[in-house]
Amino acid sequence: MQARIVAKGLFACFDSGLTDADGAPVNVEISAVAWNGERLVFGSDKNIPGAHRSPVFSLAIEDGRPVEDSLSYYSADLIKSAEKYEDFALTEDGAHMVATTGFDRVAEDGAHQDVYNRLLVWPCGSPDAPQLVAERDDTAGVRSSVALRADLAAVLGAPYSKIEGLASVPGEQGGDPLLLFGIREIGSDHENFDYVAKVVGVPYRMSGDALTLTGDFELAYEFDPSSREGVRFEVGLSSLEYDPARRRLYFLTSFEVDDGAGGDHVGAYLWSAPLADFRAGVEPALVSDENGEVLEFRNKAEGVAVLPDGRLFVVYDPDRALELEDDHPQAVRGAHEAPYTLLELVTD
Repeated sequence: MQARIVAKGLFACFDSGLTDADGAPVNVEISAVAWNGERLVFGSDKNIPGAHRSPVFSLAIEDGRPVEDSLSYYSADLIKSAEKYEDFALTEDGAHMVATTGFDRVAEDGAHQDVYNRLLVWPCGSPDAPQLVAERDDTAGVRSSVALRADLAAVLGAPYSKIEGLASVPGEQGGDPLLLFGIREIGSDHENFDYVAKVVGVPYRMSGDALTLTGDFELAYEFDPSSREGVRFEVGLSSLEYDPARRRLYFLTSFEVDDGAGGDHVGAYLWSAPLADFRAGVEPALVSDENGEVLEFRNKAEGVAVLPDGRLFVVYDPDRALELEDDHPQAVRGAHEAPYTLLELVTD
């Protein structure tokens, strides 16, 4: 599969010059994006301070590009108070948005870090009415889906893992659809892990606005991206997206390596697999550019959304770096601005 870069740009996620409680500049770090049928919905893996702001917000688009001054924050408490969003997905009927955090940390001395473990669902047209999925009974004052960590650990065979992808695909032979969790890290803890590209699946069912998991977690798919020719660095999965119109899955894998000069060298790759190949365990195709060379993003791509016309909208988490890649229309970004790339698939 080949893809062509249609546009690169920036979009504002809050007012320029925003500072936190300590007076430090707030930096946007986009980690999730999805199309909800009318707008692009974004998630940041860092909080955005302000009573009316939230780490989840939406923007209208025109010709695939975000519309300035169309920003709308999702400020319901369950959404606003969650920590470290990693990906979004539409339910099979397209009526509800599902959001996941990283599920990569808990505290030994209480439940205060359980907000890093939330699986949420809300009607696309009513983000003020979110519900928790698999809410545990013993909340200790913090509402979460933290019990799902045990299901992930059992399937992956390790106590620690980190979710960075989320998608929904149809069930086989009329069965319940599957919710897919893309796994980036597996290990003993957050300091001792391996980068991976694994997908864990669990069937689900919608009843009104509530999402219920209806079966067991299973390892649905895995591949070794770092062994593929043209992949220059060790990578881990950073996003997962399903295109129901074309029955195709997209994967992002990203890298962040020490450049030897006190900084990081970052980038990402895009992969694609028809749903039939995914179910059969066939490895995905590495997407190339129009010249047949491997398409390597020059920033840490962490979210991909399929737009109504089939083009792909890719967002990045540049951490605190403000300088942009050489071929970007702008040399630098503001701390309040997030970079994006609009892609058009030219061969399939």
